[in-house]
Amino acid sequence: MPKDQPQHSSMKTILLTFALLALTLFAAAQEQTPPPDDPRHTFHDELLDKMTGPWKLTGTIRGQTVEHKVDAQWTLNHQFLQVHEKDVATPPAYEANVMIGYDSTSERYVAHWLDIYGGRVSETLGYGTRSSDQIEFVFEYPDGPFHTTFRWLADKKQWQWKMRTKNNAGKWVDFADLTLTPLSAK
Repeated sequence: MPKDQPQHSSMKTILLTFALLALTLFAAAQEQTPPPDDPRHTFHDELLDKMTGPWKLTGTIRGQTVEHKVDAQWTLNHQFLQVHEKDVATPPAYEANVMIGYDSTSERYVAHWLDIYGGRVSETLGYGTRSSDQIEFVFEYPDGPFHTTFRWLADKKQWQWKMRTKNNAGKWVDFADLTLTPLSAK
């Protein structure tokens, strides 16, 4: 028996060494894969990539014809698409910065719509879902729900933005129907 004990002890040592090595390798692999909502994991979205660059926005808002310039660029470590929209009038009647990101935990898009109407309106986040070539955001404002749909028209290489709100009677009505046309070749 005395001869078996050292062999049994060295087998335990070898197994323990392999177990520790496996745990170390597993822990190292876990550290290399950042969680989805982490600065090391950037947000990539092939649909929103199509919105980057300069655009001419035309259409109607509350029945009035408008023309704005829009420029969209990835920002904040590629976590958000920043969409800067500005009326072409001098001085501009409207300006906004929209930050579009993605919440991987909740599996939904988020939109922070910051504009000339100030802090009260910007308190409400929009939450969006994607269906094919469009993202529909729902904003639950204090005065009622508001829907904004960004739709990519691949055949025209344009974006369509449709916005709807509930009126005082509780019926859905059009707020805006807008088209973004590229200012440069896309």
